[in-house]
Amino acid sequence: MNPVMKFLHKTGSPAYFYWLSGRMIPWLWVIFAVLTTWGMYQAFFVAPTDYQQGESYRIIYIHVPAAWMSMMIYLMMAIFGAIGLIWRIRIAEILAISSAPIGAAFALIALISGAVWGKPTWGAYWVWDARLTSQLVLFFLYLGVMGLHSAIDEPRKAARAAALLALVGVVNLPIIHYSVEWWNTLHQGTTIKFTGGSKMPNSMLFPLLLMAASTKFYYGAALLTRARNRLLEQDRRRGWVAKSIREQRL
Repeated sequence: MNPVMKFLHKTGSPAYFYWLSGRMIPWLWVIFAVLTTWGMYQAFFVAPTDYQQGESYRIIYIHVPAAWMSMMIYLMMAIFGAIGLIWRIRIAEILAISSAPIGAAFALIALISGAVWGKPTWGAYWVWDARLTSQLVLFFLYLGVMGLHSAIDEPRKAARAAALLALVGVVNLPIIHYSVEWWNTLHQGTTIKFTGGSKMPNSMLFPLLLMAASTKFYYGAALLTRARNRLLEQDRRRGWVAKSIREQRL
């Protein structure tokens, strides 16, 4: 068997996933803490003041990574959901629904920080701008996925229903991304380009990239933690759970 496929097959085992994730989580939290501390220091004490927006621009170091993560996590949730639907892998189903609360939190942070940023920039906390409205729709999609999942008692049926809704909602992601190009909006256009020159100076860009990296490690740690807890809840009467608990006590 292909080594990659062999690894994925092993990861699909609840006992192996629980063991592997338990060893990954502490490292993910440590890396998240280091990158966040470094990034926040660079953002608030090293990056220069913006000549137009003054000090208020520094909220981008929270707003932009949160907005990026809200979209990335939704895509990951849909991918995990699709894997669960196609190959009936229960760990993928658990990872999908475990992603939803984390993504919803990032979407809410993006909305709130954007409102705080919008007041001094646009003179209003909220406008029905294309980017803002589509981001709000993303937040409601997260709530819909979680609500639908909790409304169905049987975990496997709930996971499949939530996955279908998540897949339908993927159409909103390109709308969020390209809204500033497709419509005339108040929200500023693309500043950071990974395939071309960025409009942001390196002294401001570096801490933003640090914060963007740190949020990904946060997602990994929080996702695996939530998935482990949900897995234990579902399998609490199975033998591998008792065995894992005994091994942890030794």
